[in-house]
Amino acid sequence: MKRLSILGSTGSIGQQTLCLVRRFPEDLSVVALAANGNTDLIEKQAREFRPLLVSLSDETAAADLRIRLADLPEVKVVSGMEGLLQCAAIPEADMAVVAVVGMIGIRPTIAAINANKQIALANKETLVTAGHIIIPLVEEKGVSLTPIDSEHSAIFQSLQTLPGERASFFHGHPAVARILLTASGGPFRGMTLSQMKDKTAADALKHPNWSMGKKITVDSATMVNKGLEMMEARWLFGLKPSQITVVIHPQSVLHSAVEMIDGAVIGQMGTPDMRLPIEYAIRYPERTPRIADALDLFKVGNLSFFEPDTINFPALALAEEVLTRDVSYGQFTGSTLPVVYNAANEFAVAKFLRGDCTFTGIADSIAAAMANHRVIAAPTLSQILDAEAETYEYLDSRA
Repeated sequence: MKRLSILGSTGSIGQQTLCLVRRFPEDLSVVALAANGNTDLIEKQAREFRPLLVSLSDETAAADLRIRLADLPEVKVVSGMEGLLQCAAIPEADMAVVAVVGMIGIRPTIAAINANKQIALANKETLVTAGHIIIPLVEEKGVSLTPIDSEHSAIFQSLQTLPGERASFFHGHPAVARILLTASGGPFRGMTLSQMKDKTAADALKHPNWSMGKKITVDSATMVNKGLEMMEARWLFGLKPSQITVVIHPQSVLHSAVEMIDGAVIGQMGTPDMRLPIEYAIRYPERTPRIADALDLFKVGNLSFFEPDTINFPALALAEEVLTRDVSYGQFTGSTLPVVYNAANEFAVAKFLRGDCTFTGIADSIAAAMANHRVIAAPTLSQILDAEAETYEYLDSRA
């Protein structure tokens, strides 16, 4: 029995993780749940799974939940960052599923690692902004870290064909020439900047293949999501910028691949269903009977691949700049530049979803914030959080 603490239980990844718990009740259980503010849904989850601990970001919402769950005295309700940290490090958990959105995931991930929990990571920002802190800590504590993102899961699965402990992949593998990081291209693939300028949030949220949360769906439309995945892959697999190639693959069947030094390419294919990488991350190295529709190659028919368009999707070009400049400060020391890229995107996407920013203005905001920032190499956690706050302040002053 693997006991889970699910951080971000009311989001897309969190809910799909709970579907797996329902499917395999003899193998999986829930000891803690944490969410932002969906009180109604987390109450239902608490009643169904009876965790020991539940956390909400807002104390007022937590107080309301305590009243609602008064008939379940075994369920303790906490709040805020302190509550999130308690859920991450709860002694009864074997694994923390980190599925919160944004840099708020850094501190609970660190807390879970320090508490010797296995980590199933769906939060890109944790490694993007603090990979130089997280990876050494994972190795120091000897805990496992498995990625949930479909692309990184595909790479991770492909690397299992190579000899050696998977922890060594954090520093690269001599047999790996590069990774091929696939992207669907999102709903605006093939469009020009002028054609995308007036696109609304409703337009951007119509992803052709995947069902995801709003923020990550917008990130897919701008290609920011792929940029963040490039930065995350650097830490997960010990790669140089020249070893990361983005490939547009509209069908979303090949989820990513690894090219070996002898020219062989090993990849992972499947239907676009997030339950597959979630299940693999949680139950690794085991595989279970089919939990999603089988991939029917006869129905797929053809697979196509294209080079990314960094002219009309400048956020991807900016991510490449971040990765190259960041590595120049020291491949495994990191810098505050990825923090600025991520924070500027979060700020702009929030405005876009409110109707206060154009679609193309998202990349413009990232570029402006990067140009304004004075880079700090090997930042501490405090400096990372300060860089995030300074980015928000700068962009707010421009509004």
